[in-house]
Amino acid sequence: MDPVTTRNRRLLSGVAAVVVGAAVLAGCASEPRIAIPQGIPPGPGAALPPIDVDAPGRSAEQLADWAAGQSDALGISVTALEAYGYAAAVMARSRPDCGIGWTTIAGIAGVESRHGTYRGSRVAPDGKVSPPIRGVPLDGAPGLAEIPDTDGGAMDGDPVHDRAMGPLQFIPETWKRWGVDANGDGVADPDNIDDAALTAARYLCERGGDLTAADGWRRALMAYNQSTEYLAEVRDRAAAYSVGVRP
Repeated sequence: MDPVTTRNRRLLSGVAAVVVGAAVLAGCASEPRIAIPQGIPPGPGAALPPIDVDAPGRSAEQLADWAAGQSDALGISVTALEAYGYAAAVMARSRPDCGIGWTTIAGIAGVESRHGTYRGSRVAPDGKVSPPIRGVPLDGAPGLAEIPDTDGGAMDGDPVHDRAMGPLQFIPETWKRWGVDANGDGVADPDNIDDAALTAARYLCERGGDLTAADGWRRALMAYNQSTEYLAEVRDRAAAYSVGVRP
């Protein structure tokens, strides 16, 4: 098995704090909070409009209006939402048996990197996330796997141990096998949210099969990260996005 990430609880500690804070603030709102659906898989969310997934350049931009209509409510940038929607649209054509929803991709990206904004990073209009997001060295410390360097530090900047990279937190070995160009620039870049989102979708569909079924969705998420806590975090986020609210 080649998990995309090896859970780095240090990297996620800040994310967890933000989720808790959001929940507290939501509880103080004057209007009743929309109920978050339970169960697996999470819902598919707002339907995608028809687009030409083979359009030249950054094809995801065709989803600008769709993304802008829900960006504020979800707390996700338009560019990131475009990337998630485009990835789901590509897979709907290439792997219609998979049925992956953009909400699942968004749930993972929210947990992994706050949609490319962890520690002050930003997502540019072309999908590039900067400064690059890197996890801690996977050196076998408590709670971490030990993964000696596999890329000479070329991708993750660490010549001793591998680190998870980018908004979807791929380790170099997995990226080398699965990485794909999704924004038409000819480069498969783990620090580009378009490339990372489509790569994640491809990986999840391959590992889970039918993601519209509970067993398939669980299988896909456990392949992405072997943690039931992680699976629950992603599910909760994706379920919130499915009804148009931020977690």
